[in-house]
Amino acid sequence: MVKIREAIVVEGRYDKNTLSQIVDAPILETSGFGIFKDQQQMRLLRRVAETRGLIVFTDSDGAGFVIRNHIKSAIPGKYLKHAYIPDIPGKERRKAAPGKEGKLGVEGMSREIILEALRRAGATREGENAPAASAITKQDFMDWGLSGGANAGQRRKALLKKLDLPEHMSANALLQAVNQLYSSEELKRILDEINEQL
Repeated sequence: MVKIREAIVVEGRYDKNTLSQIVDAPILETSGFGIFKDQQQMRLLRRVAETRGLIVFTDSDGAGFVIRNHIKSAIPGKYLKHAYIPDIPGKERRKAAPGKEGKLGVEGMSREIILEALRRAGATREGENAPAASAITKQDFMDWGLSGGANAGQRRKALLKKLDLPEHMSANALLQAVNQLYSSEELKRILDEINEQL
């Protein structure tokens, strides 16, 4: 069991059940789209985020990103970290058929993938100091052709695939993710490899 300082918010009880077998941390639920109407739950998420930090850990499908973006709009970014699972086709064991987009959700991920997603998000294991922030900026994204120019969308899509991140990530979400995962030099090397293939 990995002890994490931040609280984690997931979409539903099956996600919570999966995570509770892997990490020792407060795990809260949005009840799916229920978070849009439940102002009391949103106030709780905000208080928890301000007190100990909050890791948003939703599915990588469109619905998961709608929920993630709602939380991002309601809670200041300085209190949030974002964990992303890769796009893996399939269905959870308890379901008769795959979801609308045919991707596994948080509940269908292995222990290793969940721990790696939390590590990439910058989750602080008890006893560790919080990771230092990297310095990749929006200007870097423009300079590297990831935003604001011809083929920026294609380059971002190739980068998302190379980094095993969900295809629905916006440029801003990608910027936040790479700042938690890579130094500027490491990301530049990865982009050079991608540019050779394009």
